[in-house]
Amino acid sequence: MADVVEDVKTTKIQSGVLKDVLSVVKIGIVNSNLITTFTGLWLAFHFTGKGFLSNLHIVFFALVGSALVIAGSCALNNFIDRDIDHLMERTKSRPTVSGSVEPKRVLWFGILLVAIGTLSLLMTTVTAAVVGLIGVVTYVFLYTMWSKRSNTFNTVIGSISGAVPPVIGWTAVDDTFHVVPIILFLLMFLWQPPHFLALAMKRCEEYRAAGIPMLPVVHGFAVTKRQIVIWIVALLPLPFYLFSLGVPFLVIATLLNVGWLALGLAGFKMKDDMKWAKWMFIYSLNYLTILFVTMVIVTID
Repeated sequence: MADVVEDVKTTKIQSGVLKDVLSVVKIGIVNSNLITTFTGLWLAFHFTGKGFLSNLHIVFFALVGSALVIAGSCALNNFIDRDIDHLMERTKSRPTVSGSVEPKRVLWFGILLVAIGTLSLLMTTVTAAVVGLIGVVTYVFLYTMWSKRSNTFNTVIGSISGAVPPVIGWTAVDDTFHVVPIILFLLMFLWQPPHFLALAMKRCEEYRAAGIPMLPVVHGFAVTKRQIVIWIVALLPLPFYLFSLGVPFLVIATLLNVGWLALGLAGFKMKDDMKWAKWMFIYSLNYLTILFVTMVIVTID
């Protein structure tokens, strides 16, 4: 009986440690970014004519490297933001806030993950590793340490790092100039402001309490709605630069953009801003998944 109790305690401890690790690295963000990384990889194989199955080692090192670099950056973000995370509902239970993990361990864990991830990307191309490090520097230093707490452009600056994963995927296969990774970068870059501004509206009071100058906190919901619509409008022409993916992709991508724009414009008439922001946030998540999965499906031979 004592052995059974001890086994249960051990299992609970291990489960708690795993939960803390997954929270520190923000596993949800890692997983969503791997979708875009894989799409970049897949399209690079498609457009360069290189075999996917004959280059599985590149796929492995690119995906593992991207995952570790992103996870490491998120861990560093947790370490840096531990002084304000307790003020926000969605971050107050993080291990760096609850005390279940020592901050210094999170710091070194993040650095280690970034280092190993960069080495993994170097097993593909130097360009992929450099692009990965650009994402790290942008997210950790330019976003987390500087703009997040100082100005409303923080979302735009943070969008640079969020747009890097598909470029990592592409450059792991082909490090020469091509228009496709540029469009993938722009799609991700332009998608993020309306996505995160909708979230900022939902969490407006939490950001206000934490002293983070998000756009709805500083300039209100009306300005934020206009900004969201402008960013969505900027997305409209981008799918047509990927016309080589075929008509089905162009139709689906355009419908997604028009649908998002229509929902965005509806926000000027809706009285319940929180309900609208929730719909916009959910739509943005589905938009990204459908768009990038479609790119893969239409290029399957």
